[in-house]
Amino acid sequence: MKVDKLKLRQAVDSLYSIGPATQESYTRLVIECFRANDADQAKRLQSHMDAYSYRPADSFIHNRLLHLYAKSGQIPSARQLFDKMPHRDIFSWNAMLSLYAKSGCVDDLQGTFDRMPSRDSVSYNTVISGLAGRGCASKALSAFVKMQREGVVPTGYTVVSVVNACTQLLDLRRGKQIHGRIIVRDFGGNPFISNALTDMYAKCGEIAVARWLFDRMTNKNLVSWNSMISGYLKNGQTDKCIDLVGEMELSGLKPDQVTLSSILSAYFRNGCLEQAGKLFRKISAKDKVCWTTMIVGYTQNGKEEEALMLFKEMTLANVKPDTHTISSVVSCCSKLASLNHGQVVHGKAFVMGVDDDLLVSSALVDMYCKCGLTRDASSLFTMISARNVVSWNSMIGGYAQNGQDSDALALFESMLVEEEFKPDHITFVSVLSACNHAGLVEEGKRYFGSMSGIHGLSPTLDHYACMVNLLGRSGSIDEAVELISSMPHKPDSLIWSSLLNVCATKRNIKYGEMAARKLFALDPLNAGPYILLSNMYASDGRWKDVAALRSLMKTNNVKKFAAYSWVDINNEVHKFVANDRIHVDSIAIYKELDDLIKKVQEVGYKPSTNLVLHDVGEQEKLESISYHSEKLALAFMLMKRPHESMPVRILKNLRVCGDCHAFMKFSSKVTGRTIVLRDSNRFHHFVGGKCSCNDHW
Repeated sequence: MKVDKLKLRQAVDSLYSIGPATQESYTRLVIECFRANDADQAKRLQSHMDAYSYRPADSFIHNRLLHLYAKSGQIPSARQLFDKMPHRDIFSWNAMLSLYAKSGCVDDLQGTFDRMPSRDSVSYNTVISGLAGRGCASKALSAFVKMQREGVVPTGYTVVSVVNACTQLLDLRRGKQIHGRIIVRDFGGNPFISNALTDMYAKCGEIAVARWLFDRMTNKNLVSWNSMISGYLKNGQTDKCIDLVGEMELSGLKPDQVTLSSILSAYFRNGCLEQAGKLFRKISAKDKVCWTTMIVGYTQNGKEEEALMLFKEMTLANVKPDTHTISSVVSCCSKLASLNHGQVVHGKAFVMGVDDDLLVSSALVDMYCKCGLTRDASSLFTMISARNVVSWNSMIGGYAQNGQDSDALALFESMLVEEEFKPDHITFVSVLSACNHAGLVEEGKRYFGSMSGIHGLSPTLDHYACMVNLLGRSGSIDEAVELISSMPHKPDSLIWSSLLNVCATKRNIKYGEMAARKLFALDPLNAGPYILLSNMYASDGRWKDVAALRSLMKTNNVKKFAAYSWVDINNEVHKFVANDRIHVDSIAIYKELDDLIKKVQEVGYKPSTNLVLHDVGEQEKLESISYHSEKLALAFMLMKRPHESMPVRILKNLRVCGDCHAFMKFSSKVTGRTIVLRDSNRFHHFVGGKCSCNDHW
């Protein structure tokens, strides 16, 4: 029955004009307020009762008011009424539990539950579902244990919440125990319980059991199909995920947004970007989950530009992004090192009021670090009120990448001592990288040993690769080789690449050849090891060996990746390759670069022609090395922005060579400009003739 709110307000108004009312009048008006869901008139009614010191004979009126406040989320009003109620029964307490559960007030929910003089199944259902729904799965399971001890019989609603709590914790053992009790109590026909169990087994990795349960469900609904489809996706069985969607459609059910997002994710994981795009365009009513799935999919498949274009489409379509969308777009900007786009997205996050969200703020810290702006990243980091290990890792790793090794290690110590955070494997990769860049061998060994000795972490291949780099760059290549021989893991391409890189730096052909051969076997189509070993042979004048390697590359059909650099001016990307003559301003660029070469030579720069990998004359070597892509990019930026004080920002897809590294140092000295070069390995901040990497590139 629809209640006229105007008449209700008039009835309460008349009450104020006539003075105190009877129990019957108050009861009738409270019921009318409850039916109309009108908390404002309920408050006026309560004020009238208080003004005339009316005390109900039982708890009915107050309980109705409490339930109304709980439905409306009126925490202060409910709490004030509850505290002064002369008679509280189980319904009063349950109303407060419902309010705190719906409002996400976990501490108040738990505290009220603990103070209850007695509890029923409603009390337990409310607190268990409330805790599980807010990510407090362990507390939810503890409440379930208490429920059983007190002899309160669980309902199907209880069981669903408890199974969901086990799913959150990925606690398969406890989940199986609950499943056993479900069978004993004959809850098997409940579709909500069946869906929860299917989801639990799938997310805990028991995908075969999940499918067994799914196949035996007689009343499958959309949630059932989506649980199984997403389960296949989570377990990496993308083909089965896609096939099951076909079965679902044959059963007469149409995919919803959840189903479609799972299919899109499956396509992206299979590398079927075109199919994902076609499906996405066919979806008439796209929600933010679908948009976000596409943005993340493009980003993870190296299509960052497409991801940014899609985000622009999303905003033009008036679909409001959430924190996951924003953090994904920020991560996309990080991969591109696109400061302009990143700052725009940061501004949008600020306008939306989500810039202080932990997921978004951590992504922003990472983005500014990967754009070389550690000062801006640090400012954001200090403003994060409740940091987690991800935000700490972003800042520590950012310092390490940008050559601020002492800052990285100091922040790590602060993380341990001041915040008492437990570091993870990613933290130690950043810490060991900082030690590597700074040449801190003993400190690196100490941190490496503390992983298992203090923090209970087993070093992975990533950590061993850091140690191989650290030992090798310090000149202890024999010790690095011994470490590889003694480690509990089988060396992979990362380990042998690390050894080959340090051998190339130290010109140790013996171990360099060993590492290269291992890489030829592990990844025969990767051109990197061939090129590095060829560099070593060329530097040693072993031109026959250089020719033999080139012949081997040709025989194995190994394709060399072209090195290129790019810069961003006014949101327009300009890309350069070595000896590039295609750019519309190429004549002016070469003139600018030739003038710059003369200036840096006057202050001591000498081209490293020994790095040229061809057995040609000195003049040809000089011409070959003078016009590398990063030098052309630098000349272009200096030509376009000659008087700016802002740093010159250049990005390169491969590691910078030794000659270009030296050239950038001298260029920063003669031009007075800060040059920030991000290569495939790290950031190089060139200021006044020095680099942040201390020549450990």
